[in-house]
Amino acid sequence: MGKKKKNKENSDKLVKSINKNIRSSTRKLNPILKTIVGKKVDIAIRNLTFSDKRVSQDIKKTISSAVANAENNFQYDIDKLIVKEAYCGKKIVMKRFRARAKGRAAPILKPYSSVTIILSETKQMESHGSKG
Repeated sequence: MGKKKKNKENSDKLVKSINKNIRSSTRKLNPILKTIVGKKVDIAIRNLTFSDKRVSQDIKKTISSAVANAENNFQYDIDKLIVKEAYCGKKIVMKRFRARAKGRAAPILKPYSSVTIILSETKQMESHGSKG
């Protein structure tokens, strides 16, 4: 019983970009990532540009990197790209402490996350239907 071979047909239109060190927790990243899934790339970048969250700039850089990968490596049309998937995962947690009163200490956790953006090219065949 060996491993099953993956189909290449469904993964040929996907473009991926991974940002491995974002200085934020996954709890703060997930709501932002959920808002951009399924949108066109230019709309997602516009929404992130005007977002008031600090981490949205890092997500915007990751999307821009995925767009550059699609354009340079696969010669995709940028106008047809949509955000198919966007998810994040936990990385390391830097542990620091803050001195408190009476010789005590309180922990400070500084989490890091990784963000993965997957773009796909939409098919424009439906819009070219006959008008008869």
